[in-house]
Order: sequence, then C-alpha cells, then structure tokens
Amino acid sequence: MSSPPATPRLQTRLLIVAAAAILLITMGVRQSTGLFLLPIVKTTGISIVAMSFALAVGQFVWGAAQALFGAIADKYGATRVLVAGTIILSAGLALVPTLTTETGMIFTLGILTATGAAAGSFSILMGATLHRLPMQQRSMASGIINAGGSGGQFVFAPLMQAIIGGAGWMSAMYAAAGAALLTLPFIGILARSNGGTAVAPAHTSAAVAPTLTLREQLRQAARDKSYILLHLGFFTCGFHIAFLVTHLPGDLQLCGLNADVASFSLALIGLANIAGSLLAGWLGQRYRMKYLLALLYATRAAIVLIYVLMPKTALNVYLVAASLGLTWLATVPPTAGLVGKLFGTKYLSTLFGLTLMSHQIGGFFGAWLGGVVLAHTGSYQWIWNADIALALTAALVNLPIREARVVAIPATA
Repeated sequence: MSSPPATPRLQTRLLIVAAAAILLITMGVRQSTGLFLLPIVKTTGISIVAMSFALAVGQFVWGAAQALFGAIADKYGATRVLVAGTIILSAGLALVPTLTTETGMIFTLGILTATGAAAGSFSILMGATLHRLPMQQRSMASGIINAGGSGGQFVFAPLMQAIIGGAGWMSAMYAAAGAALLTLPFIGILARSNGGTAVAPAHTSAAVAPTLTLREQLRQAARDKSYILLHLGFFTCGFHIAFLVTHLPGDLQLCGLNADVASFSLALIGLANIAGSLLAGWLGQRYRMKYLLALLYATRAAIVLIYVLMPKTALNVYLVAASLGLTWLATVPPTAGLVGKLFGTKYLSTLFGLTLMSHQIGGFFGAWLGGVVLAHTGSYQWIWNADIALALTAALVNLPIREARVVAIPATA
C-alpha cells in the first residue's frame, strides 16, 4: 500500500532541508580543499605558488559557473544541473591524486571541482526552492539553506583533517569524492518536493516577469539601478571574505600569535555564521532587506576597525572572529531575497548567480591584493583600511535600492 502524499507544509520543509543538506555537502567539500595545500606541496614537489594559483582559479570558476548553471537550471530545471554537478565534483576530487602536476591541479581543483561545486551551490538551490514559497517566507528559507553551507565547514573540515593526519591526503581526497555523492539522495528529495506549482510573485514590480524571456529579463536587469547596486555591495562582500580567509592567519602570525589561534578563529567565524544566517533570514521577513544589508556592511566596518586598533591577544581575536561570523555570509539571504523581490523567481538562479559572480570577482581582488600589499609594505595595514572603506561604501550603496515595505503575515496554526 502506497504512503499518503505529503502535505504542502511538509513538502516545503523537505524542500528547504534537502537544499540545505546539498549545500552542506558541496560547500563542506569545497571549503576543505585548503587543508590539502601543504600536504600536496610537501609530497609532490608542486610549488606553493602553483597550488595557490590553482585554488585561486577555483575561486573565480566557482563564481562564474554559477551564473552559467543558473541559466541552464532556469531553462531545463535544477535536477539535471545538480546531478551533473555531483558527478563533476566527485570526478574532479577523485582525479586529484592521479594528476599531481601544476596543470593537473589547475584542471582538477581549479576547474572540475569548482565547476561541480558551483552546480550545487547558492544560486541553483535557492532558485529551485524560493519559487515554491510566498515572498514573505523566502528570506527565512534562504537563511536556513545558507546555514547548511556554514554547517558543512564544521562537518568536513575536522573530518578531512583527521583523514589527512591518519591516512594521508590522497585517502582524504578519495573520501571527499565519495562524500560528494551523498548529495544524490537529497537531490531526489528536492526533485520530488519541487513538483508543485510555483507561487506567483506579489507586491513587486516583478509581477509581469514570468512573461519575459531570459534574454529580455537579463536586459531589463542590466538597466535596473537597484540590481547594479546589489552587485556593488556583493563585490565588497567577496573582497572582505576572501581577504580574511586567505590572509588572516598570516596577519595573526605577524602579530606574534600561533597558528592554532588562526585556525580556531576561522572555526569560530563559521560557527557564528550559522546563527548569523538564520538571524538574517528571520529579520528579512520583518524588515526591509536593503536596510539589513546596510547594517551588516556597516557592522563589518566597525568590527574590522576594532580589530585594527585592539591589542592582539588570543581572547580579543576570538571575540572579533565570533562577531565577524555573525555577518560573514549573512548577506546571502537578503541579497537573494531582494533579487526575488525585484524580478520574481522565474530566473532567480541566473540573476542571483550573476551577483555571486560579482562576489567572487571581489574575492579574487581581496586574496590577490592582500599578498601584493604585504610584499610591498611588509604589513596588511593598507588592505585593512581599504576593507573598512569598502564596507562603509557597501552600506551606503544599498540604501537607494527600491524595495516595498514588508507585508506582515498573520500567524497560522
């Protein structure tokens, strides 16, 4: 006897949980690749410069591929994209131990794994999910999905480090390739839960968006001032995050703190980001998301200023790391929510994917310029000042974005 069909509310919950689980795996695997940097350098003879370049290529490819996969998902459906991404991600990871040359690392870690992870990342998952939800629920759903990605860092980073220490980096890479395949059952859940009728956009100028072709929608978005301002703000977000991920450990060592302080600080950032993502999603249902973004960016500027001025003790660094984590990727839910408000959700995967590409372009400059400044001045002071200025600029450029007032929804049983 077949089981009864799931209720709409249960289907919605399954949809969100499945998307969060997929992002947990793809982001967890992707964010753990830095742990392999030194082991690969030590055992293969590949220079650290070459390995860093391969991972830098991966940063850009991950952002650029999301826009491409977003367009494919909008036209043909997210399920095919997610399945293809899983296969590419797993294959890329499995090939790393067999292609231990500079070119091989660029091909596997820089192109294949980044491409596969992009096909199962923010823009595709949110595009596949948010069109099933009323506008007022999309911000919280985005926060839950985003928190799944943050949770992946805590699941995979210690796991991969333990396998590297016990069995070597090659075994850990094969384990990561196998773990990537765990997305397949959740893709099946997402596909089954995503078979209902999309919710029509309301209280937004995007009400006529479903009648547009993708090319017409892109042309309209390119002329939209609010959409351009979102890109500018998200560019600075990528600059900030990539700079910190790449150069915070080195800055702390320049301040006389050991490597354990740096690694624990990054872990605290990820942990706090789970709470920050959920809080941002909850607040986005109650307040205008452009004001939330402005507050997040302004808060970043204040925290970085405190970091620059404070005595560099382990406790102070941990407190700053936890504070930064609350704002870390908390910008993703309101940014995705605003794209949905401006244009509806029919082409959300493509339009949000393009903002993520801007994010990763900013990330490229944050990681690259940090090294340039250190090489020329012997410190990171100039880049910290630039980070503060960019964060304040991002806070200001979000204020003119057009956004309707939040419509309160009566509580339901």
